[in-house]
Amino acid sequence: MQPGTPSPVVPFLRTAAAYAWRLLVVGTLVYALFAVLGRFHEIGVAVFLGLVITALLRPVTDIVARGLPRSVAVALTLLGGIALVLGILALVGEAVVGERTTLVREFRDGVDRIEHWLEQPPFRLNPDALSDVQARLEQFLSSHRSTLLSEAMSGAARLVEVLTAVALALFSSVFFLHSGERQWAWFQQQLPRSVRGRTEIGGRAAWRTFTGYTHGIVLVAATNAVLVGVALWLLGVPLAVPLALLEFMAAFVPLIGSPIALAVAAVVALAAKGPLVAAIVVGLIVVIGQIEGHLLHPLVMSWAVRLHPLVVAISVIAGSVAAGIVGAVVAVPLVSVVWAVYTALRHGTAGSGGEAGTGGGHGPPGNTGNGGNTTDGKGGADEATAESSGR
Repeated sequence: MQPGTPSPVVPFLRTAAAYAWRLLVVGTLVYALFAVLGRFHEIGVAVFLGLVITALLRPVTDIVARGLPRSVAVALTLLGGIALVLGILALVGEAVVGERTTLVREFRDGVDRIEHWLEQPPFRLNPDALSDVQARLEQFLSSHRSTLLSEAMSGAARLVEVLTAVALALFSSVFFLHSGERQWAWFQQQLPRSVRGRTEIGGRAAWRTFTGYTHGIVLVAATNAVLVGVALWLLGVPLAVPLALLEFMAAFVPLIGSPIALAVAAVVALAAKGPLVAAIVVGLIVVIGQIEGHLLHPLVMSWAVRLHPLVVAISVIAGSVAAGIVGAVVAVPLVSVVWAVYTALRHGTAGSGGEAGTGGGHGPPGNTGNGGNTTDGKGGADEATAESSGR
């Protein structure tokens, strides 16, 4: 070895260093992306809801558009969807109002039964301790009345933000449903010609996976809600319809949403019907969990990318840490879309995303297939031209 000649680097270290700086760059970009999304999370949530609405209503819009102009079909579909949601909320409100008197009486009797039950073996709690808890609770509410009022006012402000996000989501979905293919084609035209083909492949895989996941999770949530509602109605638990709606909403958070909703139902059953019915409701957590994990997800979610339960759990926890409930809802479809895009690009064909998506062969939001086919062929030619010029 000549003096001054550097010692050769071990190939393993050279490879590790090459991956390390690339991972640092990717990590920096991901952190910057999440920082921007966190700064404008209301807009991100609104666009995400708009994509969900588009994924749910686009098949109906396409059917209606066969006999009517596209703009009329979009308007009718959106109005019908809004009417359906408002009808469900009205049904829930009517159920709560109709059971209010009976519910208050049953809850008072239920609290007395729970106190009497806790005083018996094996708990043997002191009755004075329970009375002291009630007194402390009343004292806390009276002493923190101003704080609770300010929290209620902040909750009202949060409600305004939610309504604003919903309005922006509906506004976005109108354009996604009406001219999504033109928006996607415009976006591709802004990219270099050499990457348009791969962008088309990734976009098709991403939209198929997102659509499949949305359809699948809605079907799973609806099935869970029907099972829970029927079971609570047969058991005579009050508020069966609102609790079923809660189960429907909670099912959008995989793994942990349904058990939390059923735990709330168990508390209601304990206060209204006693420990035996509450124990049966707790058993529903196990039964519905088995049905969801071993029947519904393998059958329904085969439309979307199948993720390992550990990946789903880590994604949900990471999303909840990063962005709360919204992050927990968004995390799994985001990971599914990223994995589908990676798989499609690795195989180099949009067809590889078929295992990750639904049927229909549609591209990104609102694409009816025409723009996607021409862009795909053009992108493939551009990619081949770039490769030949590179050689």
